[in-house]
Amino acid sequence: MAEARPSWRGLFWPGLFTLLGLILLVSLGMWQLQRLAWKEDLIARIESRTHAEPVAAPAQGEWAALAGEPAALKALEYSPVRVSGIYLRDREVLVHGNATLGRGGVRMGYFVLTPLAMDGGGIVFVNRGFIPMELRQDADAYAAWRRGDSVAGNETVRVAGLLRAPERRGWFVPSDAPEKGDWFVRDPAVFAASLGLERVAPFTIDTFRDSTREGWPVAGLTVVRFPNNHLDYAFTWFGLAIVLVVVFVLFARRRLRG
Repeated sequence: MAEARPSWRGLFWPGLFTLLGLILLVSLGMWQLQRLAWKEDLIARIESRTHAEPVAAPAQGEWAALAGEPAALKALEYSPVRVSGIYLRDREVLVHGNATLGRGGVRMGYFVLTPLAMDGGGIVFVNRGFIPMELRQDADAYAAWRRGDSVAGNETVRVAGLLRAPERRGWFVPSDAPEKGDWFVRDPAVFAASLGLERVAPFTIDTFRDSTREGWPVAGLTVVRFPNNHLDYAFTWFGLAIVLVVVFVLFARRRLRG
């Protein structure tokens, strides 16, 4: 009697699951390509926005709505804005961070965030720039820097910079220690609660670099960077789809040959 050949019917369920997996993987790849187009458009718009002329920062009457709508605040991020008022140096905070200063490479230090009492009412924290860790650790040098800082006093200043949404604390970011002057996240709501300030803007402002000003802090260090790995992800999903098809074809050939 002739030996029975394997039937195609035995490939129905493996083929069905392979087809469903293939549809899923290709769909994920196409979704990543759509995300790639969206991300590239977002980066182009943000880069264009950062070179626009500064406009008046959102007024105090708009702050409650912005604080309640994080998406609306994110939509304004990196917009050039301008404000005027008086710095409150006694409420200044130093937030841990790193900065790249020319050819000196990455340096550890602090970003100087000083509350500004705005002419139109309310307070906004202004990131005036970066100071290195060694300046803070040298008590005499730090005291001399504060005495010689050009924004000391009660004179009205005009500030222009990029509007920034609050930072969110990550899993591995240490808790703030206000009593030690150690801050790790730039969040104006947290500053306000700790320092007893009221009517504080839900955003901060990163000042532009002033070419006429020398010394610390160094401003204009805002990094406009968005991760854009969507093309790599798309290739990964499409690659897995190809592997899935190859595996099924090899399985089917072996099954049909008995």
